[in-house]
Amino acid sequence: MKTRTVIAMFLLATATTLFAQTDAQKSFAELKSLTGQWEGKTSKGEPLQVNFRITGNGSAVMNEILTPHLDHDMITMINLDGNDRLLVTHYCSAGNQPRMAASGSPDGKTITFKFVDATNLSSPDTGHMDHVVITVLDENHHTEEWVFADHGKQKTELFDLKRKG
Repeated sequence: MKTRTVIAMFLLATATTLFAQTDAQKSFAELKSLTGQWEGKTSKGEPLQVNFRITGNGSAVMNEILTPHLDHDMITMINLDGNDRLLVTHYCSAGNQPRMAASGSPDGKTITFKFVDATNLSSPDTGHMDHVVITVLDENHHTEEWVFADHGKQKTELFDLKRKG
C-alpha cells in the first residue's frame, strides 16, 4: 500500500510540474485573447485601429497599429523565446526594430515590455521604442502605453482601445 501511495504522489507532483505555466506563457495566452479588431483613440484624441492576429501556427501574435491620420502603420510581433521569456519586435515608423522583453504583474493583466536591443539603430540615443505596457482591463477593453526614447527624452503615447463589433 505504501508503494502505491508514493507512486501516486510522485505522478501527481510530476503532472502538476509538467502542466504549470510560466509567467511568460500566461502573458502570451492573455495576449492571444486579444485576437480581433480594436478601435480607440490616441492620447491626442486621434482615431486608430489595432488588430491582433495569431500567426505561425500559434507561435506568434501580430499587433498591427493602423493610424488613418498618419501615413505610416506599424507592426509588432510577439513570441515566446523558450517557455520563460516573452519578446516583442516592433517594426517602427522610425525605421528601426526594437526588441523588448516582458515582465508580468501579479494580477496577470498588465504586461510590461522593456528594451533589450534593436536592429537598424545607429546609437542607443537614436529615437526608438523603449518600452510598452499592455493592460487588459476586460475582454473588450485594453490599453497600450508606448514610450519612445530619443536622446534622453521620452514621449508617451497611450491608446485606449475597445473591441470592435
